Amino acid sequence: MLEVTNLNYASTQTIVFQRLSVIITDFLLAYAVKECCACIAKSNNKQEYEDLISQPAFVLAVLLLTNMGLLLVDHIHFQYNGFLFGLLLLSIARLFQGRNLEGGFWFAVLLNFKHIYIYVAPAYFMYLLRSYCFTQSHKDGSVMWTSFSITRLISLGLVVISVFALSFGPFIAMGEIAQVISRLFPFKRGLCHAYWAPNFWAFYNVADKAVTIIGVKADLLTVNTTQSQASMTGGLVQEFQHTTLPSVPPIATFVLTGLSILPAVIHLWRYPSGPRGFLRCLVLCAFGSFIFGWHVHEKAILLIIIPLSILSVWSYNDAQVFLLLSTVGHYSLFPLLYTQPETPIKVCMMLFFTIFSFCALQGLYQSPHPDAILPHLPLLNPLESLYILGLLPLYIYTDIIHDLLGLGERLSFFPLMLTSVYCALGVLYTWLVFYKRTLQRGAKIDHAKQS
Repeated sequence: MLEVTNLNYASTQTIVFQRLSVIITDFLLAYAVKECCACIAKSNNKQEYEDLISQPAFVLAVLLLTNMGLLLVDHIHFQYNGFLFGLLLLSIARLFQGRNLEGGFWFAVLLNFKHIYIYVAPAYFMYLLRSYCFTQSHKDGSVMWTSFSITRLISLGLVVISVFALSFGPFIAMGEIAQVISRLFPFKRGLCHAYWAPNFWAFYNVADKAVTIIGVKADLLTVNTTQSQASMTGGLVQEFQHTTLPSVPPIATFVLTGLSILPAVIHLWRYPSGPRGFLRCLVLCAFGSFIFGWHVHEKAILLIIIPLSILSVWSYNDAQVFLLLSTVGHYSLFPLLYTQPETPIKVCMMLFFTIFSFCALQGLYQSPHPDAILPHLPLLNPLESLYILGLLPLYIYTDIIHDLLGLGERLSFFPLMLTSVYCALGVLYTWLVFYKRTLQRGAKIDHAKQS
């Protein structure tokens, strides 16, 4: 089916295998969505809804199964992320169902399929330790240390270790574990992907570029120096040195990522609020890894959007964050689909998913600004609405005007940079809003205890 020595090799058998394998493995995603929707339906069984589209379980099913990143981008790039997110959702569903060992098992399987999910592992570790290995809490919510169950810890440990042993055991036996580790963490690929993910490092790169330009105009830097050092806008996957700002080593991104998720993990320990609290911590861990991680791929935004979809049908505030993040996050994937035949497909799918999200979630909640003077999109305030509408002129410029101005060759990377930076504003904003609301829940619990 495949000739490894021929880089340009293609065959009908290969295409059939790829397509069928994606279709078959995506059945796991459908099953996991069904399990998650069952948890939603169970928690809302006492409420009555006028029609199907106003039912949270139905809304969640559509949000997950028609997610643009999974349905279009991932299938074109062919990385089985639908199957992987199926494992993640199945693990989350099992935790909501109180089947903690199964939840831990499926996450361990997921982690051995794709190690990027290690970023959300702290949420699993803290939740299972706090809510499974410790069986009771005091009336004020603090942990009852005497309730620690060594039996549960051993059971959970055996489940996780057995999965890792099955996965890594053959490589250890063959003495090839060093090769595996080096390929799992390829730090030689550089800080940023060829197309920058919309995160903190996009701002850092732009700042370095801006300071460099100012330095050249002020005769503080030479052109030769800047050309030899600044290569991050070359569209290549490689290591590069920043020109003026300090270059970022991998350890710096690791530390920043750890610091960004630490408050969320501590909050989960101090204020355990069941699976929903775990899911909020998981989302914040995914946020931290996306914003500060090393060589983040733009599709990693789905690691935030997918679990946030579940929270969006439970909480009005989370629905606000979801609408803003999913819109800007999915738009940030547009440059991955850059050929002309793909343009009408991606635009239509983006419009379908976005319009459904706004209409469906508006049907679940009432807007807190019914008498607002300024126009705004459902659930969003006027400023957030203006930011979302700003994606339209951004698209017109990057896909039409930029080339019409004859800048396609001289500033070929500028549309990608502009898209990344603009979308990064929305990602960082939603991260801060979601983090603030999560930590405020702990403050409310403390206030209730004191009262």
